[in-house]
Amino acid sequence: MTFPKHLLDGYQNFANGRLPEQRELARELAEKGQKPETMVIACCDSRAAPETIFCADPGEMFVVRNVANLIPPYSPDGEFHSTSAALEFAVQSLRVKHIVVMGHGRCGGIAAALTPDMEPLSPGDFIGKWVSLLAPAAEAVGANAYMTGAERQTALERISIRNSIENLKTFPCVNILHGKGKLTLHGAWFDISTGELWTMNDTGDFKREDNPQAE
Repeated sequence: MTFPKHLLDGYQNFANGRLPEQRELARELAEKGQKPETMVIACCDSRAAPETIFCADPGEMFVVRNVANLIPPYSPDGEFHSTSAALEFAVQSLRVKHIVVMGHGRCGGIAAALTPDMEPLSPGDFIGKWVSLLAPAAEAVGANAYMTGAERQTALERISIRNSIENLKTFPCVNILHGKGKLTLHGAWFDISTGELWTMNDTGDFKREDNPQAE
């Protein structure tokens, strides 16, 4: 089986370009381990990579990506919980100081949450089950006859960020440190069409950050 050529070409560009520039950083990270101050919980969408958006170097951010950048509520039930495991490691072992939940425009997972009657992609319906975390909010947004489809999409993308931040607080390790001021929680929304970044303030509203290149 042949490894995808475009990935090998990409590696060659990395090996001949960025890697030599960061050789010392790579050695330091290998010897001392990682100590990122920020954890970013983002979507799997290939158009919204946190490392690219925030121009981050290796070792700078601990990134977790899943469909629709969702955080489930704390549920120590003995089942498999990938996102919860990553959160536990970031907070308890890496001792991150900031957690950012970053959503984005035109999110397929959010679109799936708004159309719960759509045909499952497989008998397991893993996506349907996952985005059902947003069911109450999706039903409320979907029932608003005064909004267009695009408005509902954007509204739920941002509501889901607030919802995930509230779910973060159900984790004891997060809630305790957040209460002591040792861990900050943030929301962000990225528009893949314009490149705009919107950040969430303390009231839950989103403010666009300055971007001279946005049109």
